[in-house]
Amino acid sequence: MSRTELRGVASRLSCGVRGLSRRRFLACAAGVLAAPYVLPASSVGGEGRAAPSARLGMGFLGMGSRGTDHVRTLVQNAGVQVLAVCDPQQPKREAARKHVEQAYAGQAGRGGYKGCASVSDFREVLARADVDAVVIAAPEFWHGLMGAGAVAAGKDVYGEKALTLTVAEGRALVSAVRRHGRIYQVGTQQRSDRNFRFACELARNGYLGKVHTVKVAVPGGRSLPAAEPKPAPPEIDYEMWLGPAPWTPYNDLKCSYNWYFIYDYCVGWIQSWGVHHIDIALWGQPGLCASTLEVEGAAEFPKEGLADTSITWKVQARTPEGLRLVFTDDSGQPHGCRFEGDKGWVHVVRGGIKAEPESLLKATLGAGEEHLYESKNHHENFLECVRSRRGPAAPVEGAHAATTLTIVCDIATRLGRKLTWDWKAEKFAGDDAANRMLSRPMRAPWSM
Repeated sequence: MSRTELRGVASRLSCGVRGLSRRRFLACAAGVLAAPYVLPASSVGGEGRAAPSARLGMGFLGMGSRGTDHVRTLVQNAGVQVLAVCDPQQPKREAARKHVEQAYAGQAGRGGYKGCASVSDFREVLARADVDAVVIAAPEFWHGLMGAGAVAAGKDVYGEKALTLTVAEGRALVSAVRRHGRIYQVGTQQRSDRNFRFACELARNGYLGKVHTVKVAVPGGRSLPAAEPKPAPPEIDYEMWLGPAPWTPYNDLKCSYNWYFIYDYCVGWIQSWGVHHIDIALWGQPGLCASTLEVEGAAEFPKEGLADTSITWKVQARTPEGLRLVFTDDSGQPHGCRFEGDKGWVHVVRGGIKAEPESLLKATLGAGEEHLYESKNHHENFLECVRSRRGPAAPVEGAHAATTLTIVCDIATRLGRKLTWDWKAEKFAGDDAANRMLSRPMRAPWSM
């Protein structure tokens, strides 16, 4: 990346937040261009590993439990060089850095290795010319900004679900990915599971007869106690953690797993867990997102405390052709995704698949039938697509549709009335209040 190109990236990404002004970002980027980060093969090579220059240089944004899982998996991949980890919480990023450096030292049979940067601001990672791709596993409210910034910086992306916090951010991210011609694999990894693919193929190829109902259930949400506001500890860059989210005081609960259940940061399990099985529902019955949907539902929300996303919910949606979707938490129906037709049904969950009649599970698709994209490993599929430039198993368009539907369902429960969703216009018909909930303002100076 030239300095001219880098300044263009800086212009799109720089924000005057504490810790990295635009001037400091450019200075950091210039230093990155001048100083090599990938060490000679003798430093981390070891038998069976390619030289660093032949590996895919990767950075990791967000070092919570999911981001740490990604690091621990990909540091073992001979075709990857982990160059940087990023998190506003120093203990999390330092734990990841130490794991990476210990892993590479062990692989090389050496006593030590130093070559993984640990930073608080994701823009430092995006500025690096030696980073080819990034994994985004920060909280939901960061996905759109980080994803758009990464593709603008010329990086390919493995981005965790849900695709974005809002429908508007999702549309902007899809446009950015296509405009910049990048590979973007979304972490809806069930698309790399044979059982889910086979269930969708049965539904799409008529093995169930005419499909009339799709049922989806995922874990429900949770309540949280109230939390006393207090100053953020020095090891947490709280201003960077908040980023585009509304400013609220720090407390000891929010900067952990609990953010999933706080509406400023995530729509809750209806979105972040729901997107997995809703994605399968749409993969198996794309008619659900072909034209319009009538949607109505109800939910139980916490009455007090820090959490403000749904605990239980039941949403029903119907296409003009009569295809129904029933989406609930798993207290209302069995966990998983179930396709029901006039000749049988198939129900799929992680680790299992059932059908009636059972003979459906022995079906073999013919050459003339619809075979869906086959991937056996989500990470490997991403890496292969980065090298070949073919589309990934879980592209942004599919993830945007699934994420959108979870948000539409949540809005229906919050407003408590029947809504009509127009897929082509990406808005509700004749409902200004509902449409205002499709986007959210970002806290200055962040924008997308």
